[in-house]
Amino acid sequence: MAELSLTSADLAQIEVTLAKTDQLLHTNYPGDDGSRQPIHTVYVPADSFTPSLAADWGSQALAAVADSGGLGSLGALLGQEEHLASAVAERVAGKLATEPIEDLRLDFEDGYGDRGEATEDADAVAAATAVASAVKAGTAPPFIGIRFKCFEEQTRARGLRTLDLFVSTLVRAGDLPAGLILTLPKVTTVAQVKAMDFALSRLEEIHGLPAGRLRFEVQVETPQLILGPDGTSPVAQLPHVVPGRISALHYGTYDYSASLQISAEYQSMEHPVADFAKEVMQLAVAGTGIRLSDGSTNIIPVGDNVDNAWRLHGRLVRRSLERGYYQGWDLHPAQLPSRFSASYAFYREGLPAAALRLRNYVEQTAGGVMDEPATARALAGFILRGVQCGAVGADEVRELTGVDLSRLTVLAHPRLATSIS
Repeated sequence: MAELSLTSADLAQIEVTLAKTDQLLHTNYPGDDGSRQPIHTVYVPADSFTPSLAADWGSQALAAVADSGGLGSLGALLGQEEHLASAVAERVAGKLATEPIEDLRLDFEDGYGDRGEATEDADAVAAATAVASAVKAGTAPPFIGIRFKCFEEQTRARGLRTLDLFVSTLVRAGDLPAGLILTLPKVTTVAQVKAMDFALSRLEEIHGLPAGRLRFEVQVETPQLILGPDGTSPVAQLPHVVPGRISALHYGTYDYSASLQISAEYQSMEHPVADFAKEVMQLAVAGTGIRLSDGSTNIIPVGDNVDNAWRLHGRLVRRSLERGYYQGWDLHPAQLPSRFSASYAFYREGLPAAALRLRNYVEQTAGGVMDEPATARALAGFILRGVQCGAVGADEVRELTGVDLSRLTVLAHPRLATSIS
């Protein structure tokens, strides 16, 4: 047996030295939990929501593509080869008929405006009642919630009042929706996020909800959240000041661009200032389990601009996916076909190569690429996202990779191995 130089006392000293690091990694960097992330968020004025809204948007989306030659033609417009466009079209048609909206936000902020205290109170209660009815009827999107007004001084009380009325009405109506999401916009400081954490903790206490049941998204729409007055990045502090409470960071294209005095013509998800902010956001939440969402484009496929708007939207969706942003905003029913078509093409195009590499890794087969465990996780994560959004089927994946959905999930998220087994 080989002789060691370091003693058990040396090892004990190292363990003591790294105890805080171990705790930090365990608590603050749990990794993604493997659950489904919606590929988009749709925003509508809160008072326009009805239990049939998602189905109505799906019908309008299908009508929009039917008027322009069908989903196959849309795929060709987005640069898909014929066989790919055909496969994508079939799946998108099914998606628009059955689940056209994955994540819906009833907006009490910019899309709603200031309508007076009494009106907004009534609309907040009505919105919660309608959401509860839609969930009970099975017509609600899998993820649904509200965006209320921000915590700046002028709108803080109103935002908190709407949040309270909405959540409290939902609780009184029965169980909270499993996919309930709350969105805090225009965040500028860490203190505002702490205040949101306090408000949700109090609502949980008052209504007897489990601690941490209410989570929220942070909209990154101000430069102050990217670079603070002390030269540090406040957004990087957020996962650690309220661990487990934040579910996602959403980039706000137009507020952020306007804050940096980018003229309206050049405000875009692909402007250099947008890319910088989103790269900082990516670094800030890496390993924390907090998801990311890109913003929106306000170029809508209607009138004489349908083809150009679809090309632009499809290209921006693809661009976000390639950069690790797997979610974005949609503002109009006619954006749904290009969202799903571009997303499904992204996963279906990459599936054969990713599946082969993953199969070689699992079976330890020699191939042209020697993948490491981290790359295998990325390959499995890519394929799993494709399954979760409907771009590819679980049976299809099993045939190509040789693993079922449960094993695929563990390969993508190894920390889940114990809980799944």
